[in-house]
Amino acid sequence: MARERDLDLVEVSPNTEPPVCRIMDYGKFLYEQKRKVKLAHKKQHVVVLKEIRLRPKIDVHDLNIKVSHAEKFLEKGNKVQFTMLFRGREMMHVDHAYEIMNQVKETLEGKSKIERASKMLGRRMTMILAPLK
Repeated sequence: MARERDLDLVEVSPNTEPPVCRIMDYGKFLYEQKRKVKLAHKKQHVVVLKEIRLRPKIDVHDLNIKVSHAEKFLEKGNKVQFTMLFRGREMMHVDHAYEIMNQVKETLEGKSKIERASKMLGRRMTMILAPLK
């Protein structure tokens, strides 16, 4: 029957009992399979960790710009890591850095949740925010 119609006999599901076969164009069948796989990959969203670096001496306007960038990352569904870098005598002002991190946290409170609170690791302080579902 397949040869009469110039088509192929394609085994659609070999694991069933009895195996299911269909008369169709095999090239078109392969194309549809690849297309389904591509669409499935397209719908998946990989969560990416974006890093925003800060300094203890950051100005208010600069901080607002960095927070607005973080807002955009969170809207896209990415996690945001704020990293505060310390150099030399800046280590004496760790309390000021905690204030800046708290300010960032309060600004993004409605759009994110804290995955990891601000914490010192050597000469850097990190905080990770995740987007709300």
